[in-house]
Amino acid sequence: MTVTLYGIKNCDTIKKARKWLEQAGIDYRFVDHRADGLDPEQLAHWLEVLGHEALVNKRGTTYRTLSDEDKAALGPDTAAALLQAHPAMIKRPLLNLDGELHLGFKPELYASLFNQ
Repeated sequence: MTVTLYGIKNCDTIKKARKWLEQAGIDYRFVDHRADGLDPEQLAHWLEVLGHEALVNKRGTTYRTLSDEDKAALGPDTAAALLQAHPAMIKRPLLNLDGELHLGFKPELYASLFNQ
């Protein structure tokens, strides 16, 4: 089983997800969008699989500080460039479990994914 968790180290939801994985004894790799950067091909794959509406966190501070023009222009063709420039806008955590992508953290979801 290959488990990779993507997000930002100081995010409270990331901290909860990491704690859950560690307490469940699940080995995982953590990738910090800010510290490690974003692979454009990987981001394109996420957008293809999940769609920009799901992947963009519109509730966060980063999105709220965007100009009205950037918000209005956000769409399938512009999301990659905007997320590349503002990786904190990616909804988190993003869990890759053996190639299957899952957004957000809920203990019940993780328990079902890992048969806990």
